[in-house]
Amino acid sequence: MKDRIMPGSKRHIAVFVFIILFCLPGISQDPRFSQFYANPLYLGPSFAGATEENRLIMNYRNQWPQIPGVFLTYSFSFDKYFANFNSGVGFLATHDRAGSGRLSNTNLGVQYSYNIQANRWLYVRPGVHFYYTQRGLDFYRLVFNDQINPGGTNPGIEQPPFENVSDIDFGTSILAYTEKAWLGVTVDHLLRPQQSLYANDSRVPIKVAVYGGAQIIKRGRLLKPIEESLTVAFHYGMQDKFMQIDLGVYWFKTPLVFGFWYRGIPTFGNYPKWDALILLVGYKTDQLHVGYSYDFTISKLLGATGGSHEVSLMFEFTTNKKRKRKIHAIPCPEF
Repeated sequence: MKDRIMPGSKRHIAVFVFIILFCLPGISQDPRFSQFYANPLYLGPSFAGATEENRLIMNYRNQWPQIPGVFLTYSFSFDKYFANFNSGVGFLATHDRAGSGRLSNTNLGVQYSYNIQANRWLYVRPGVHFYYTQRGLDFYRLVFNDQINPGGTNPGIEQPPFENVSDIDFGTSILAYTEKAWLGVTVDHLLRPQQSLYANDSRVPIKVAVYGGAQIIKRGRLLKPIEESLTVAFHYGMQDKFMQIDLGVYWFKTPLVFGFWYRGIPTFGNYPKWDALILLVGYKTDQLHVGYSYDFTISKLLGATGGSHEVSLMFEFTTNKKRKRKIHAIPCPEF
């Protein structure tokens, strides 16, 4: 609500619109990270356990900070590889918050993936994700006319009769990769969880993501980690009526990573031809990966959003020093 005094008729219209937003079925999209591979479990459960043994990841995204009621997204994940079972297990928690009323969505889930060696050069990783989801709103953080008008208004604004809504959900993915290329598909929200804060039937639309890429330059000494590489990648996302394509390139020269993405190339129809340019810089060692990216808006919102900031932190470690069997690494970047 605007923090200005409104005439009584406009106040009632504003309240009516507010209620309609939560009563009618809505179209919503999941938060989208720019550093796709710095949050691999969010990208797809096939990445669970795609590490030497243990991996801890934290992500933070601040989208459009110049717009009131900023969009904030937090993510935490942990995954582990079990070499004796060719399997990976992961835990993923995300929290997305938007608007002055802190409209939020929280997910807590577990993941499982299995690594299959199809032949001498091709590997396939199917994965599944089961999770609990909750959607809510802090009504008392909203500011209405009767709260700022010195004389008050009659009647006052009463809290609509809604509570946080909870449900369960399921997603799955499959990832195929070789030494230099990878291709994956993730399908999420297969159970179509309830998202309406009232008793209406408003379901989260199914989300589909297709992603892949290839290393076109790879340099390193024998039996040594990669010292330099150039990688191209793409990401296509579709959820309900929303579609988006990202194309990017990464250049790594130990210990630094630089990335550039172009977002918003249309597939068909009247979709925006551009959305943002993404610049990324990262620092990578054997155990620690730290990344920062900035989305520079190039759409009609240019100059009004403040872009988007994203920070990632990844820590990989082993607890079994005697284990000699190593996982066949996926050639995708870490950011």
